[in-house]
Amino acid sequence: MRRQPVQQQPIRRGYDDFYQPKVGIAGGFNFSNTVDAYDSRFSTSGITGAHVGLTFEIPLIYPLSFAPEVLFSQKGYKAETVDGTFKQKTNYIDIPLLAKFRVTRGFNFVVGPQLTFLTSTRNTFDNGFNTVYADHYNNQGDRSYVAGVVGVGIDLNRNVELRARYAIDLSHNNGDFNSNLPDFRNQVFQLGIGFKFL
Repeated sequence: MRRQPVQQQPIRRGYDDFYQPKVGIAGGFNFSNTVDAYDSRFSTSGITGAHVGLTFEIPLIYPLSFAPEVLFSQKGYKAETVDGTFKQKTNYIDIPLLAKFRVTRGFNFVVGPQLTFLTSTRNTFDNGFNTVYADHYNNQGDRSYVAGVVGVGIDLNRNVELRARYAIDLSHNNGDFNSNLPDFRNQVFQLGIGFKFL
């Protein structure tokens, strides 16, 4: 009896295809504040900003990928003083260089350094009667810092991901251009959504 040759069926990869490089966009909210001001008179509260930018994912070896990003990100803080309310909002270009670990299908963990470049600062002072604004722009790109990032992601489907992250500066900065205020570090909690295009 003649046997029929067995035909190999092509492997069909589902939406969780790990080895497919990905490009996408992401955006969401920043909840930022400061830490380690080294001044007992300097107490701050958080403000809300936004982040948006491009994302990339380059598979290396399962379950590890390299996930660099380029983001426009708003940070800052608010401080109550004896003279009124001071608020600083800073704009940065953030470049996270992250290691992405797939924990299980649809869930990942990210960790790594972030290069952050200050582009502009708006200081606002309100004494209850008048509001004063002061804008500063950094056109030379010489105000840069290194931060650390950790976070998680949940894939809702093949193209949509929910993201939650925490970032903290690893060096102190005085981004308000005012020597009367102490050095500090930015810390940011991020909640957002990403769209991936294979």
